[in-house]
Formats: sequence, structure tokens, C-alpha cells
Amino acid sequence: MGENVCEEIRLVDNILQAEDFIRLRIDTGFAEIPVEHARKALQNGLINVSAIYNDELVGMGRLVGDGAMYWYLQEIIVVPKYQRKGIGTMIVNHLVDYAKANSITGKFTTIGGVSAKGKEPFYEKMGFEIISNGIKKMIEIE
Repeated sequence: MGENVCEEIRLVDNILQAEDFIRLRIDTGFAEIPVEHARKALQNGLINVSAIYNDELVGMGRLVGDGAMYWYLQEIIVVPKYQRKGIGTMIVNHLVDYAKANSITGKFTTIGGVSAKGKEPFYEKMGFEIISNGIKKMIEIE
């Protein structure tokens, strides 16, 4: 695995399967959830993105919300051996770009989320504000 892993990462929208969603959660220390819950969450989300490296699923992220004014990052996950290589940043940027492209509220929109304990600096580097119950970022629509 070279330094420029991100050059070989493919981000693919809405292909994530419930079983893979659960596996990634478990692999990164999130609680296991029933497969029915995972299916429903994927079905009801606005978009999910899978990070693929050499035909292997190495990360994911979800965007939920109302699809117009409020957007929430959920389960930004990168398997441990691929962390700190820029994949999480790629995933977040992809989801933020989706929110910006699909916001219909005028000049600004809000993206929020909950950061896993200890991951707050990752979001701060990306311009998110750390708040008492998570993270948020005001986005100017161009």
C-alpha cells in the first residue's frame, strides 16, 4: 500500500450493502446493529458512498437529513489499516459536495454530525466547528 492510496481510491455512490455496512461498523468499534436496521438506514438515507481500493471496500460514509436545508454526516468509517491516508477526507468532501449541489435554501446550508470520541480534530481540520452535541459547518452556496 503506497503513500498515494487516494489516487487509487474509487468513490461509488449507493452501492453499500447492509452486511458490509455492519461489518465496517464492527471493524471500527461501532456497535453492531441488526441487518434490518442497516437496510432501512441505507434505504432512508440521502446518499451513501463507498471507498473502494483494489476491489476492496475500505471505507464508507452516509449523508442523511431533509435533502434541502439540513444535512448530517453519519458513519464516516475507514478501516483501521487505511486510516490516516486521506480516505476519510475524500469521503467527507464527497458528501459535502453533494449537499452543496443539492441545497435549495439560498445562500447557506448547514451540515452537522456526531464525531466519534477522539476524532474531533479530523473534522476541525475540515472546517467543522465542534459543538456540545457534535459538529457543524455552515456552507456558502455559490
